[in-house]
Amino acid sequence: MADLLELAEKAWNGELDTTFDHHPVHTFYEGSCELAPGLLAMKGLAGLFVIDSGDGLVLLDAGMWLEAGRVYEEVRKWRPDTPLVAAIFSHHHVDHVFAVERFEAEAAEKGWPAPLVYAHEAVSGHFERYRRSVGWNTAINRRQFAIDVPDFTFPSRYRHPDVTFRDRLTFRRGSLSFCLHHGRGETDDHTWTWIPERKILVPGDLFIYAVPNAGNPQKVQRYVSDWAEALEQMDALAPELMLCGHGLPIIGADRIHEALSATAALLRSIEDQTLALMNKGWPLDRILHAVKLPWELMQKPYLRPVYDDPRFLIRMVWRRYGGWWDGEFDTLLPATKAEQAAQWIALAGGTAVVIERAVALSKDGRHDLACHLVEAAYHAAPDDKEVHRVRADVYRANSQAQTSSMARNILNHAALASDENRRDLAGCD
Repeated sequence: MADLLELAEKAWNGELDTTFDHHPVHTFYEGSCELAPGLLAMKGLAGLFVIDSGDGLVLLDAGMWLEAGRVYEEVRKWRPDTPLVAAIFSHHHVDHVFAVERFEAEAAEKGWPAPLVYAHEAVSGHFERYRRSVGWNTAINRRQFAIDVPDFTFPSRYRHPDVTFRDRLTFRRGSLSFCLHHGRGETDDHTWTWIPERKILVPGDLFIYAVPNAGNPQKVQRYVSDWAEALEQMDALAPELMLCGHGLPIIGADRIHEALSATAALLRSIEDQTLALMNKGWPLDRILHAVKLPWELMQKPYLRPVYDDPRFLIRMVWRRYGGWWDGEFDTLLPATKAEQAAQWIALAGGTAVVIERAVALSKDGRHDLACHLVEAAYHAAPDDKEVHRVRADVYRANSQAQTSSMARNILNHAALASDENRRDLAGCD
């Protein structure tokens, strides 16, 4: 069983490898830990917490579907006979919404009132969006999380909330108040929770012990400056214990203030710079290479770029304010990738010349250019086994150079696909 308090101290001091061994998203810890009296913590894909209100248990986020049984077992080891009376979903993502069903079955068996689920009013709409796009979400999550399981399927059935709110809602159980606040960030339906009697802050995925996941390249719109605003509102409450949506908890008012304010500053810097250049009429490509990322902030143990790549946030700001067109005139009504590739490959003198150059660039560390070339070679000759061999090598080398697990997994997915002479294991070739 992991001692989350000990790990939390090491994480704050920068003593944990959050790129691999203690990644805030990908690392699971066995068992559970009582962080404070009456407060149980578990760390699976996401953080999950249960608090004893004195009048029943309240679940603070509800984990993914694969963890539902484990959550029930750990809670019952800790509080064998105390009913779960409420659950709060911080947002609609599938690593936060699945652990309630087993407690509902228990309540029916024992004649207890069923637990009430609280969430923002937009959560159910997102569950419906997921239902309509199961195939798409299956594909993008296979890439993002390196799920090399052909029969993996994204969930299509969800527990909808019982009580919803738009801006704020407070409910009481026992001696505790649960103050729910809406704040846009990773999603537009995000809830952060404040428990004033214990000075406990539950930010959900508005704090994930890494560069905020505000730029995910395969997901719907995220809100960079709104995210910063929500963090600043949390900071004003002077919390003393923060139960992070991913990663490990942060203990102490000074540390929490630093973490929230520094994260807000990073988000504001990226959006302000991007908007300033957009206001000059610059195209996306020029902006991507002109924004100065606040590297001094990203060296903080809780802001390392180990999940989202901060350059993805620039693209998300562009999409929010600038639409889908990147500002390059030839991309407005483009020819197909295959047609473009055929022309460039012919001008270069054939695929052999192009892939030879791609290999040389990759060896020199210019993986970005190498990927451009090898992808053109693929589109010009999609069945060429030598092209696929080089494509696999080039993308694998690029993947291994990334600190962002999101970038690393997507790039490695392309390498794995070319190992099988395919473009994409999660989609059509």
